[in-house]
Amino acid sequence: MSTIVLLLATGLGLGALYFLVASGLSLIYGLMGVLNFAHGSFLTLGAFAGWETARSLGGDSWGSLLLSLLVGAGVGALAAVLTELLLIRRLYERHIEQVLVTVGLALATVALFDGIWGTDAIFVTGPAWFNETTTILGARVPNDRFVLIGVALLVLGGIIAFLRFTRFGLVIRAGVENRSMVTALGIDVRRAFTVVFAIGGAAAGLGGVLASHYFGYVSPQLGGSLLIFAFIVTVIGGLGSLLGAAIASVVVAVLQQMANFYLSGTGDLVVVLLLATVLLVRPSGLMGARA
Repeated sequence: MSTIVLLLATGLGLGALYFLVASGLSLIYGLMGVLNFAHGSFLTLGAFAGWETARSLGGDSWGSLLLSLLVGAGVGALAAVLTELLLIRRLYERHIEQVLVTVGLALATVALFDGIWGTDAIFVTGPAWFNETTTILGARVPNDRFVLIGVALLVLGGIIAFLRFTRFGLVIRAGVENRSMVTALGIDVRRAFTVVFAIGGAAAGLGGVLASHYFGYVSPQLGGSLLIFAFIVTVIGGLGSLLGAAIASVVVAVLQQMANFYLSGTGDLVVVLLLATVLLVRPSGLMGARA
């Protein structure tokens, strides 16, 4: 029983991490139709920015952790905004060019990170509480999982509230439905779309800082490895469905943890088989709109 509880708890923590990365992908594609393959670079840059911030403050206090989360989110948002302004804005409705540009940006930024921080992994330390465990039904669950779950829930609730109850959210949803009509009313839709990129980048940067604590290190390849699972989650949940991404994140992560433990480390294979099954049975994803 304790083993199952531990696998479920760690799976929820990993799922929360997947969601933080996938939420930006799902949001940007769902509202703007842009598949951003450079999204992992926002995560990696946020992780390095958070690590540099924590290191300058000592790295082991709650204050340094909180500031590193804020800096990571801010740097991720800034990188996303610059990407939208300088590259994506000229390529709306040109999907092939979007893919080529964002893939090229992803490759270039990994090389840039290699040149700045080196190719070796840099180990990360956090508050001492992160190294402790909490006993739940006999299972000793690492405390950092609770932080991941809490942050993911806050991000999910915050994005939904932003889209439903703020003026910018209304403009964004209206602009997606009929951009020309909203523009005719004198509303700058481009600014609203930039805000969407900023939110997605902030979630990725936040996820990058937390991922560095989850894995215990930060490296130039961190974002790329997580981006693969973020795309899987986004497709399974349904392209453009934020709630679908949240549900799929939990399903994928828990299944991955269970398979790794009970099926001799075959978690990645099981996840790929799940992806193939969903694409065959319901190509639009669990909560995606049917064509």
